[in-house]
Amino acid sequence: MIAVRDTDRIPRRRLRDRVVMLGACGVLLTALYVPPAAAPAATQRAGADGTATDAAVPPELRRYYQQELRWEPCGDAAPSFQCTTVKVPLDYALPDAGDIGLTAARKKATGNGAGIGSLLVNPGGPGVSAIDSLVATADSFPPSVRASYDLVAVDPRGVRYSTPVDCKLDIPTTPMGFGLHPSVNPAEIGAHDVAFKQVADACARHAGWLLPHVGTPDAARDMDVLRSLLGDDRLHYVGYSYGTYLGATYAELFPSRVGRLVLDGAVDPALDGYQFVLGQVGGYQDAWESFAADCAARADCPMGHSVEEAGRRLDTLRRSLDRTPLRLGKDISVTGDYFIGAVTVALLTAQWEQLRAALRGVLAGDATALQQFLSDGIPYDEHLAVACLNPPFGPRLTPAQTQAALPQFLRTSPQFGEWGVTTLMQCAHWPVQRTQTAHPITAPGAAPILVVGNTHDPATPYSMAKALARQLSSGRLLTYDGDGHSAYLLRGSTCIDTAVDRYLTRGQLPPTGKVCT
Repeated sequence: MIAVRDTDRIPRRRLRDRVVMLGACGVLLTALYVPPAAAPAATQRAGADGTATDAAVPPELRRYYQQELRWEPCGDAAPSFQCTTVKVPLDYALPDAGDIGLTAARKKATGNGAGIGSLLVNPGGPGVSAIDSLVATADSFPPSVRASYDLVAVDPRGVRYSTPVDCKLDIPTTPMGFGLHPSVNPAEIGAHDVAFKQVADACARHAGWLLPHVGTPDAARDMDVLRSLLGDDRLHYVGYSYGTYLGATYAELFPSRVGRLVLDGAVDPALDGYQFVLGQVGGYQDAWESFAADCAARADCPMGHSVEEAGRRLDTLRRSLDRTPLRLGKDISVTGDYFIGAVTVALLTAQWEQLRAALRGVLAGDATALQQFLSDGIPYDEHLAVACLNPPFGPRLTPAQTQAALPQFLRTSPQFGEWGVTTLMQCAHWPVQRTQTAHPITAPGAAPILVVGNTHDPATPYSMAKALARQLSSGRLLTYDGDGHSAYLLRGSTCIDTAVDRYLTRGQLPPTGKVCT
């Protein structure tokens, strides 16, 4: 991870117990990767100098589209990858105001013949390193895709290897946040609000020059520069979770340059922050009840034999761990917040057998099995800087509005509503205004775009995938009838993987209404 300096930090202990993040769309997506949606049959590559796109590039930006990439080995950590730095304007509206550098990595196609081009992969986030993700997962793409495409990742502006936001915080996010704590009364909600203001003030002080320029539209424009420099007429792209929002934004800005786009675990761009977070807590509740129903049918279920009983036992365990935490090694205290965070990871990854074992262990006073659901998380400042500029991820409610929302959140999700509601305040004091408004994205004129949705996705509920597919003028929905967050190459569904592979390598869309298991 990006090193953070040791001076002038906000003390971790002061904030850990106060600031909450719902881990919406990809706090733990460092293991995810996605396939791009469809263009017509095969895509023609542009010349190496990008001249095929020059006519559509404003003169003041042309120097960025005509720069020369210098690829070098990425190093021992990624021996099969090449890395390069791309210059882009800090401010696309004022390109003479200065440049920033983005880092990109690629793994060359394995095929000997003419490939399709480059496949840009984004794992989600906001704030997740696309490079780290692709290095970890590139070999999981099927041979046909690896033979057809150079696999490419670029860390979005503000993230890890690409001019990162550094607010001098020592607060990594965890699966559902750091220091999760339920917010059920005005005093608690007010304390969270104070903590969010401390974070916002620190970011304004230490990274204010960069904060206005890390929004999704700028990241999408960066992808277009990279597309041209890679020699592709059209962008081929796989985006998971937040990566679907980034991909849809690209399609809106550059519909004629859309190639084969796969948007998996889709975000509905028409939702504001309140609607998005409420949908998420409902998604986690649905995923928990899906797990609980499966567990209840098993003789050895540690959570009882009905969905209702499982919910009560989960709440009882959380309260018990808050009173008397379990120890995990010498450094980790498993509180109720920690426990719920681990449960959400299991729901996101649909690891039900492992979750049953972990719950059984906790009931016996042993938290060892929970460790498999832990994540190092991502830097909170990098996450927040991107999230707060985008309507679905950056709600800006006051403490009073948040308190008023609590009853609806608890009705929607008895198990997770308390945690989710606090996220409504996380951007209330952010020093930069949003760069987008919540609105449907239609992208008229774009080539066919493949949207993938899971019927029991906790982080981006299925309703969001259906909504995005309807909005896009060329959207086609592919459904996975199952559990977990995102589907392609993640759920073991031959049906999903084959349908996406055909789209990526042949430009062949699945039939309308296609449902896979």
